[in-house]
Amino acid sequence: MANGAAELDNMEVQLQNNNTRWENMDNQAWDDTTATAKLFECSRIKALADEREAVQKKTFTKWVNSHLAQVSCRISDLYADLRDGYMLTKLLEVLSGEQLPKPTRGRMRIHSLENVDKALQFLKEQRVHLENVGSHDIVDGNHRLTLGLIWTIILRFQIQVIKIETEDNRETRSAKDALLLWCQMKTAGYPEVNIQNFTTSWRDGLAFNALIHRHRPEIIDFSKLSKSNATYNLQQAFNVAEQQLGVTKLLDPEDVNMESPDEKSIITYVVSFYHYFSKMKALAVEGKRIGKVLDQAVEMEKLMERYELLAAELLAWIEHTVGIISNQKFANSLAGVQQQLQAFTTFCTLQKPVKFQEKGNLEVLLFSVQSRLRAQGRKLYVPSEGRGIADINKAWTRLEKVEHEQEVSLHNELIRQEKLELLAQRFDHKAGMREAWLGENQRLVAQDNFGYDLPAVEAAMKKHEAIEADVSSYEERIQVVVELALALEAEGYYDVRRVSAQKGSILRQWGLLTELVAARRARLEQSLALQTIFQEMVYMIDWMEEMQAPLLSREVGKHLLEVEDLLQKHALLEADVAAQNERVQALNQAALKFCELEGYQPCDPQIICNRVTHVQTCLEELCQRAAQRRTELEASRQLWACFQELEEAEAWVREKEQILASKPCGKDLSSVLQLSGQHKLMLGELGGRRALLHQAVKKGEQLLATQRPGAAQLQEKLREVRQRWKKLEEVTGTHQQKLQEALSFYQFSAETDDLLAWLQDTYRLASSDDFGHDEYSSQALLRKHAAMAQELERHRAPVLALRAQLARLAPQHHQVLDVQIRIVEVEQLYGEVAEVAVLRHQWLQDALAVYRMFGEVRACEGWLDEKEQWLSGMHVPQELEDVEVVQHRFESLDQEMNSVMGRILDVNETVQQLVEGDHPSASEVQSCRDHLNGRWNRVVELVEQRKEHLSSVLRIQNYLLECTEIKAQIREKRRAVESSQYSSGDLGGVLALQRKLSAMEAVLVVLEPKLLELQQEGEALATAHPAQALTVLLHFEEISEEWEALKRTLQGCEDSLSVASRLQQFIQDLDNFLTWLVKTQAAVASEELPSNLAGAERLLSQHAALKEEIDRYEEDYTKIQAASDLLAPEEADVPCLSLQQWLQKLDVGWTKLLQMWESRREALVQAHIFHLFLRDVQQAETCLYNQASILAHAELPTTVEAVEKAIRKHRDFITTMELSVPKTTLALQAGESLVRQGSPYSERAQEEMAALRDKSHRNFQLAQERMQQLNDHLDLQRFLQNCHELAGWMGEKRLMAGDQAAKPHARWLRHQALRAELAQNREWLDKIEQVRRGGGVSVAAF
Repeated sequence: MANGAAELDNMEVQLQNNNTRWENMDNQAWDDTTATAKLFECSRIKALADEREAVQKKTFTKWVNSHLAQVSCRISDLYADLRDGYMLTKLLEVLSGEQLPKPTRGRMRIHSLENVDKALQFLKEQRVHLENVGSHDIVDGNHRLTLGLIWTIILRFQIQVIKIETEDNRETRSAKDALLLWCQMKTAGYPEVNIQNFTTSWRDGLAFNALIHRHRPEIIDFSKLSKSNATYNLQQAFNVAEQQLGVTKLLDPEDVNMESPDEKSIITYVVSFYHYFSKMKALAVEGKRIGKVLDQAVEMEKLMERYELLAAELLAWIEHTVGIISNQKFANSLAGVQQQLQAFTTFCTLQKPVKFQEKGNLEVLLFSVQSRLRAQGRKLYVPSEGRGIADINKAWTRLEKVEHEQEVSLHNELIRQEKLELLAQRFDHKAGMREAWLGENQRLVAQDNFGYDLPAVEAAMKKHEAIEADVSSYEERIQVVVELALALEAEGYYDVRRVSAQKGSILRQWGLLTELVAARRARLEQSLALQTIFQEMVYMIDWMEEMQAPLLSREVGKHLLEVEDLLQKHALLEADVAAQNERVQALNQAALKFCELEGYQPCDPQIICNRVTHVQTCLEELCQRAAQRRTELEASRQLWACFQELEEAEAWVREKEQILASKPCGKDLSSVLQLSGQHKLMLGELGGRRALLHQAVKKGEQLLATQRPGAAQLQEKLREVRQRWKKLEEVTGTHQQKLQEALSFYQFSAETDDLLAWLQDTYRLASSDDFGHDEYSSQALLRKHAAMAQELERHRAPVLALRAQLARLAPQHHQVLDVQIRIVEVEQLYGEVAEVAVLRHQWLQDALAVYRMFGEVRACEGWLDEKEQWLSGMHVPQELEDVEVVQHRFESLDQEMNSVMGRILDVNETVQQLVEGDHPSASEVQSCRDHLNGRWNRVVELVEQRKEHLSSVLRIQNYLLECTEIKAQIREKRRAVESSQYSSGDLGGVLALQRKLSAMEAVLVVLEPKLLELQQEGEALATAHPAQALTVLLHFEEISEEWEALKRTLQGCEDSLSVASRLQQFIQDLDNFLTWLVKTQAAVASEELPSNLAGAERLLSQHAALKEEIDRYEEDYTKIQAASDLLAPEEADVPCLSLQQWLQKLDVGWTKLLQMWESRREALVQAHIFHLFLRDVQQAETCLYNQASILAHAELPTTVEAVEKAIRKHRDFITTMELSVPKTTLALQAGESLVRQGSPYSERAQEEMAALRDKSHRNFQLAQERMQQLNDHLDLQRFLQNCHELAGWMGEKRLMAGDQAAKPHARWLRHQALRAELAQNREWLDKIEQVRRGGGVSVAAF
């Protein structure tokens, strides 16, 4: 535990020493840039330490979770989750494999302390040294001690077990060095990979990828990686390790790709790779041992595989056959089903027995395998699941079941096809009957003879309804025919097209009949509708003649009420006419539609138009007389209505005149406003009445223009109403003017009083002596005064406008003395208020400035008191950390001083303004300002003194610290070189030492400029500070001595490594060649066999490419042999025995590689020849299968010409079969060649050859049988043709013999000719009879 904490501290100090130091400072001035750089360095050191701690925490957390996952546990916070000791105990149990004392359950602190004590005690028993670590540190969550504890556990259980001994067993390395050496050995030879430590050597990610590629080269393409793309390299390595190897991803790319990666985190992750690859190597050794044991059972495995193959083929054939039989579709004809039944019988009698024999052979093979295993005393062979004898028997039973079901289905399908034939015959009979009935009824409904009046058309409609009833009753019979056709279609009858066509024809005829019936009904309905319209027209003409009498009356009324009554009656009459008008229009439109019909027309269009014109003329005459009657009544009503409106207007005018004569003008503003409102209402009412009166007068004038009776009375009434209205308007205008003058006077008086009262209130506020007692009260008074000044300015315009308003009043009002006095008072008071407001504003501003100045002075003096006290008592420290703290405080002080100086300048400016303005307190303000400026100058001088002292101390301390760090680095590098001296027999040490020296030289190049800068800085400090000169120069002398010692040590190491470079190059070449040799042997040793021709050609191509690669590496092999001869033992102290052993292995491996390549090539050539043979066999079988398919589906024709054509076609087919024989012969010759050469595929080739011969022989045999069958069928068709011709000739002659119409002599002559013709054709009949008797067996066969 203490060792882990110490390592963590050393890494922090090293990180601090690698940072940039403070630059030179000027003794005379304070350099802010240097101070800021020093502060940044300190903060950066702290940030890097925190970052390193965070990386360790994350890595250790993932490492702990990777082991706790074995017991289904997990932690999320390393510091918090280990406090109770439970997870710590689980972790130790997983790592050690031992059972620890059971943790105490409980959440109290004492329980956690007890659990952690148990875990720490177990570590002490395991001889793990824990110093200064107690259970309370872990329970309290101490970060550094918790990380140290986990690191100690990792060292004990993961890293301590790593030990790598050298070949001469003279040196055993520590765990960390052993792990580093292992990494160097595994990554040797990889370009740009140089592992010198567990920090910066891993930053670019190439080292992680090299480790993975060394053990698993197939999962990483190392050649595509670039050193510049570090993040991608790290991400790929971590992802591949997690996904392909199962190594937990303990780090992220940003944890490694940084300036100073954490060493412990990287060691923890690399240890995971070491344990994984070590385990993989152990598993590989185990695999080789198991392989030796398995080789002893190869022969028996082949027999078992043969059984498995044969069983799989037989089961596959059974499944294939079951699938074919189950999925077979029946032919859709009686003849086709009969042929399928014949083919099924052939399968049962020919193919199935052969497979049954194979099934018996398979049982014999299994019995033989079991007998041999039993004789060898081994466990009996159990076939794989689904390939046992019981499984084969079960599959065979399923095949027989499917076979039986197929046979039953075929017989059922045959019966179904026979039933379909009977159903088709029934359909043909019924279809013929229905077609005849449909044709007869179509002729019947095509006739039109309806009559020319309404009764005749109604009689024709009744007759047509009887026809429709007959047609509707026949629909069921049509449906029966359709159902028969649908049944045939549903059952898939083979001649369903003809049936569907005949069904469609019947349905079309039925549809045509129904259309004809519907069309005839439509024509009947048109005729019936037209005759009904004609009858309605007659009724309408009679009604219009009756309505003429009321419209001829001349009575128009003697007053308004009587006229209104007559108009109401006439409106009812017009409504009846309008209703009848709509009816007439509807009848006319309905009648005219029959003129626009296309096709059938129930009547002559000219007759329809004449009737419509007559009805329309009668209606127009009636409407004209009704309009004339309404015009007379409306004129009478307008006259009497005009008289009534004029009388009402005259009465309203008299009423308003009386009201205006009695109204006063008011005594004050409220009464005047009330009267004005009332007058406005009356004016509105007057406006409304004016419009009504104008309308009434206009109507009267229009009536006068018409010269109607009563015009003189109307003209007199109009004159009186106009005079009354004119007088009312004059009285209204006079009253309105009086009210307006009174309103203006009273409003002016009220506004003057209000303005005077406001000015008096404002004067009291402006003349106040209150200027505030502090800054905030003065600001509030100033804001109120500004608002009052704005309000005063807004009242300036109303005050100046008072006299103008008075002049605009009526003469009887602006001469009032009281009003003039109030105006003078307002003007004088406004002037006084304005003057007082200006004075008060200036007084308030001066008071506010004084209060603000005193407040700023108090604040600045308080700050000056505080800083002056701190600077007077400050002591500059000599330690660097304390000096940096004081410097940080001075930086904050500079910012504060800048702010305070701005405030002091503001105070000086304010005082200057007050003095220049002759403020009453000017002397007091000046003394306060002078006192403040004096104190500020004293503080500034004191600050400058303290800064100069601090700067000198800081420069010296930085120089001494940097000297100490540089000296420690040089001493550390020298010790590292001295501890890595060259060992004559340690090849790994030589390589490691060479890499260390390369890195050391790069470090020296970086350090040398720093030493020069340090020397110059020391001389400058010694000159500037003589008292410290001895200390400064002494530190640099020590650094110079260490630097010279380091150079001497490096020179000695370089001399000792002059010979090792050639050995390193040779070993690297040897290692690369051996790696390639092992990889190529693995590729050549592949036992992959092609499954098809393309695979065989692909493998041959790959094998040829391997040969080209081997030829390219032959030159490298020769170079290695030559280089080994040049490495003489006396020139370089190398492990010669080990190199000789590797070279011997190299020779054996090279020879073995060539032999393996030849063996592999021979096997691939044999496989390629066999797959070529299978390709030829497959092509030949395809041809034979096509031939067999043609022979199996051939049908016998039914005419002589068709049979002759089929014979010619079959002869051409036989010729084609003979032409395809060479293809089969070539395949058989290739198979015989394989058998003669002893190919491993000989047995399978013989099986394919036998099957091919059987198929070819069977096809030729079927072709000969087909030819014989066609020849016999040709004889039969010729015989039937002769019989048919003879029967036709005999029927013709029989008719001639039975004809009695001719004369006896003519009949006798014809009879003689017939007898002669019979005698001539007797030979024809004898030949037919001879053929029938001689070829009876053949005919019966057909």
